[in-house]
Amino acid sequence: MAEAVLLSFLAPSAQPLAPQVTALPPLAAYHDLRWLFAFNQPWLDFTGVLLLLVVVRSAVDATLIMLAWPREAAGPGKDGPGIDRAQSLPRPRFLASLVSCAVLTVLVGLVMSPVVTLMFGVALLPFSWPYLAAVPILIGTAAALSQGGVGQAWWRRLPPARTAAWVIATFGVLSLASALMVHLDTIGIVAVAGLAGIVDARAWYGLTVAAVRAAGERPPHPWQWRAALWRTRLALRQRTNWVPMAPLAAVMVLALVVGLTRLAFTGTVRFASEPGGVAASAATGDNLTAPGGGAAASSAKAVTGPTRVSGAVLVVGGFGSTCCDDSDALRAAEPNLQVRQFSYLGLDAAGQPIPYRLAGNLSIQVLGDRMAAQVEELYRRAGTPVDIVAESEGTLGLYAMLARHPHVPVRSVVLLSPIVQPGQLGQAGGTVPGAALTTLNNLVGGMSPYGRSGAQALIDSVSEVGASYFATVSRDRSVPWLAVVPLADAVTLPACPWPQNVIFIDAFHGGLLGDRTVQRVVEAFLATGTASDQDLDELAGGSQRDLRGAAQLIAAAAAAWRMPDLHPACPGS
Repeated sequence: MAEAVLLSFLAPSAQPLAPQVTALPPLAAYHDLRWLFAFNQPWLDFTGVLLLLVVVRSAVDATLIMLAWPREAAGPGKDGPGIDRAQSLPRPRFLASLVSCAVLTVLVGLVMSPVVTLMFGVALLPFSWPYLAAVPILIGTAAALSQGGVGQAWWRRLPPARTAAWVIATFGVLSLASALMVHLDTIGIVAVAGLAGIVDARAWYGLTVAAVRAAGERPPHPWQWRAALWRTRLALRQRTNWVPMAPLAAVMVLALVVGLTRLAFTGTVRFASEPGGVAASAATGDNLTAPGGGAAASSAKAVTGPTRVSGAVLVVGGFGSTCCDDSDALRAAEPNLQVRQFSYLGLDAAGQPIPYRLAGNLSIQVLGDRMAAQVEELYRRAGTPVDIVAESEGTLGLYAMLARHPHVPVRSVVLLSPIVQPGQLGQAGGTVPGAALTTLNNLVGGMSPYGRSGAQALIDSVSEVGASYFATVSRDRSVPWLAVVPLADAVTLPACPWPQNVIFIDAFHGGLLGDRTVQRVVEAFLATGTASDQDLDELAGGSQRDLRGAAQLIAAAAAAWRMPDLHPACPGS
C-alpha cells in the first residue's frame, strides 16, 4: 500500500507493480529487477543499486520466512497412516536465513535477467512475441525456485508441487489486481494493493509450511509397502546431494524456450502465418496487390457505398518480409489503381523497388527517408496522393517518414500490427540494460536467418528517436488512419481508452498482410475512408465490442509484468 501511494505521485502508470513488493521471493525479485532496469543506469550506478537491492530483498525475505515459519507440527498428513508429512524443522536463525535468501536473490537475478531484458526490449519495441516468450520463463523459473530460502540446502531439491502451486496462484492474483487497478482512482488502487498484500501474506504462510513439510518428511513405517520406495529415493538423494536440482530446473525452463525459438526460426515449429504474405500470394488474386483484386476492385463487395476506382497504394511489409518476387503481378495491376510494394533497399535507377530476401536491420531514420522517396516516386507516377498500408516494423518507418517529411503526399494510412508507443525508456546506449539487450539480440540473431546483428540498428534508433517520432505523429490529426491490432498485441498496449479507428482481430502479431479478412477491412477503409462498426463486425466475423473488451482486460492484466511505465497515464486520451 505504501508503494502504491508513492507511485500515485511519481509514476501512476506503474501502480500495478506495487502488490509485488511483498510477493513470494521469485516474483518479488522480478519486481526489483524491473525497477533496476527502468532507470537505464551506467555500470557503476547499476552495480551499487543492485548490491543494495540484494541486501534489502534478502532481509525482507528472511524476515517474512521467519514470520511464516510453522510454530508447531501438525497432525499426520493425508498420504497414508504412519506418514507424518507435517513434521516441522526448527526455525533457523535470522543470519542463516539471510544468507540463504541472499543466495536465492542472486540466483533469481541471474535466471530472471533474460526475462527482464526481454521486457526492457518490449518497452523499446512494443510487440507481443518477446512478451509471450518472457512470461513462460518467468512462471517456470519462479515455480522451479519456489521453495528457495526455506529450510537447509533447498537448492538440492526440486520444489514440491504445493510451493509451485502457490507461486502460480500468486501470479494469477497479482494479474487480477492489475486488471482492477486500471479502472480505479488512487484510493481504490491503494485498497486493491492492500487486499493483494493480504493474499501475499497467505501465500507466504502456505509456501513456507509446504516447503518445511517437504524438507522434514519422515520415512514410512518399515512394514509398509512404500518403505522400499523411500529407501531407494533416500539412497539416490545421498548420491546426488551435491547436484543443484532447483537451479538446474530453472535453467532448463530457459533452455526449453530457447530451443523452441530456434525451432521457430528453422520452420520446424510455426506459431503464426509467415510475414510478408502480401508478396507471397499476390499472384493468386487474394490480396491487395493482385491484378483485379485490389482495394478499388473488390471494395464494392465489402462495403456499401461509392468505390474509388483510381489511386495509389504503397504496401510496406514488416521485419523479415521479402520483396518483389511478384513484380510482374504488381506491374500488371489494374491500370487505374497503382499498387507498389515498398523495398527496404530503396529504388533502382528506373524507379523500381530493389528486390531482397529478408527485410530488417535498418535505422528508422533511413527507413523513413526511403519510404518518403518511394511515396514521392509513386505520387509522381500516379498523379494522386498515396495510401500507405504498413505492417509491424513498417509502421515505425511510417512514423519516421511523417515526422521527418511532414509534407509528403499521403492520403491515408492503415497500420497493421502497429508498434504503439515505441522507445518508452529512452536511449539505452552506454547503459547496463542496453548492453544486456545487445547481448540478447546477438544471441537471438545468431539463431535466426537475420545474422548476429539481428535488429540492433533498429533497436538503437528506436531508443533514440522512436518516442519523439511517435509523439509527433500522434499529434497530427490531418491524415485519416486505421489501425488493425492483433489481440495478442494487447499485452503491450497501454491500458487506456483507444480511439474507434483502432480495431482488433483475433490473431498474433505479424502476417496480417496475407490475411484475407484483414484485406477486406483494409479494402473497405481505402474505398470509403472510414469503416463502421457494422462493417467491421461483418468483415471480421465477430463483435468489435467483445474483442475490444478482451483487449482491455489483457492489457490491464499484462501491465503487472511489463516494465514500469514512468510516463503519465494515458497521455492525450
